[in-house]
Amino acid sequence: MKKLLFIINPKAGKSAIKNDLFDIIIIFSEAGYEVVTYMTTGPDDAERKVIEDGVNYDLIVCAGGDGTLENTVCGYMNMGDKKVPIGYIPVGTTNDFARSMKISRKPVEAAKQIVSGSETFIDVGRLEDKFFIYIAAFGMFTDISYSTKQSLKKVMGHSAYVVEAIKSIANFKSYKIKAEMDGTVITGDYIYAMITNSFSVAGFKIRGTKHVILDDGKFDCLFIKMPQNVSELQQIVSAYLANDIEDSELFFECKASKVTIECEEPIPWTLDGEFGGEYNNVTIINDKQAIGLWTDQNSDFDDSFTETDESAATDDAPTDESHMDYDNNYDVEEFGDGWK
Repeated sequence: MKKLLFIINPKAGKSAIKNDLFDIIIIFSEAGYEVVTYMTTGPDDAERKVIEDGVNYDLIVCAGGDGTLENTVCGYMNMGDKKVPIGYIPVGTTNDFARSMKISRKPVEAAKQIVSGSETFIDVGRLEDKFFIYIAAFGMFTDISYSTKQSLKKVMGHSAYVVEAIKSIANFKSYKIKAEMDGTVITGDYIYAMITNSFSVAGFKIRGTKHVILDDGKFDCLFIKMPQNVSELQQIVSAYLANDIEDSELFFECKASKVTIECEEPIPWTLDGEFGGEYNNVTIINDKQAIGLWTDQNSDFDDSFTETDESAATDDAPTDESHMDYDNNYDVEEFGDGWK
């Protein structure tokens, strides 16, 4: 019998996954899998489990938000020569990756997509020795996903991120950088940059998404210049939130498979919505088609949601899209300085 490792983040959308857990396990069992469930207990726990035990399974499925998926993929990328396909059941708040991959945000439907699907290979980003699924970013908008209060997310859905973005304007700063992207070089003061492989970020559709290809070995890169006055700042915020940056000199965008960024001061990075470390000099590589994701992108499922009900499994909005809630119950020092 085939073996399936089912990794569950109980802090991400815990009400949703709790109510659907039995039905999900039945779906996997009826598809011929012996299911072994594993509840994570802290940051990086999914990565550790996959590295230590992943090779003993035929399929690894993680249930959580984008942060849980990112941590599972980090384990996948470090598990050795044998690669086990990954399935994803999104139960977070925004679930950008699920949107990009057309994965249902209803847990039971997502499980059905896994067992009826096939392996699809997609790109993975690598920033120095760390991996990310859909975004590496720095600057004024990057801490929104983990600074937005859970109570606000529950009431407003991804619109809560808009409120937090507006609040962050007064505290923005710029970084004087030199960036090279596949031979193209830019220099100057920039307040924001994102290196992405996704159709949406924090629930917002990325401009030009019809050109996004998740397995072409190329990132979509966007840099926002330092505004010189209040008028330019207003232009930046309006264009960014309205997803309308074309023909603006305040924005630079391109596609690239390798990005290097140099700065005299350390730049704090966010990877898939979580703190990713601080670097003066950083190299970001696109590992083309590095991960095998098991899903059925052609399935016909009902995935209608309102912005205030990201998980249709229950009336309870998910509490978080990653392991950030562990800070409420665990000592951060227990899990290392990299967890913030």
